[in-house]
Amino acid sequence: MVSAHTQLIQGLNALAAGLVLLAAFAMVTTRQVQGVLRFLVVQSLFVAASAFLIGFNRGSIDLLALGCIMIASKVITIPWVLRRMLPADLYERREIDQLINIPTSLLIALSLAIAAEFLVGPLVTAAKDPVVQANLPIGMAGLLIGAYSLVARREAIPQLIGILAMENGAFFAGIAIAPDLPLIAELAIAIDVILIVVVVGVLTRNITRTVGTTEAAAMSELREEPRTWH
Repeated sequence: MVSAHTQLIQGLNALAAGLVLLAAFAMVTTRQVQGVLRFLVVQSLFVAASAFLIGFNRGSIDLLALGCIMIASKVITIPWVLRRMLPADLYERREIDQLINIPTSLLIALSLAIAAEFLVGPLVTAAKDPVVQANLPIGMAGLLIGAYSLVARREAIPQLIGILAMENGAFFAGIAIAPDLPLIAELAIAIDVILIVVVVGVLTRNITRTVGTTEAAAMSELREEPRTWH
């Protein structure tokens, strides 16, 4: 028989799962880089909360440490780096250019969440653990919605945030189905992600100053004029 304490942990984890999915939808419907980044931070907080809940319930020090790594990297360091690196106009005011309008994007995101439920349905049915039943479909949905955001948006930083959202989805599912993740591996991944963000931030700032845009389609049209040698 499941204790009241375990039921409470499972209920809070299910709530965190729902909020992770809502944050993924919010990232799709937000048009400013600052807003998308804020929702990524919120999503990362709830992913970390799930790691804390599962780690506390299972007595896993590794999961508790992974939650701390998530907060240190995606809640504190990455937003600070992007805020320092990006021009104020790009970060705060300019709207993100994307291929598909917001209502259609929201419908696609909802369809991807439903598709994720069907994709992992057999695994969820076979799993007896309510944590797996909550985290696996939501994690898959977060991964698919992040991938859609990566494809639908044209600028470098929103695409980078889409990749980070995909990682959140994979992490959210992973802590449920493989809670004993190697701590050193997750720490290495977090450091790599921060370094990637720093590099992309520096490149974005320099390209914006030189070209005036980081839109992928516009960048692909840039050509060097051939020179005639005499």
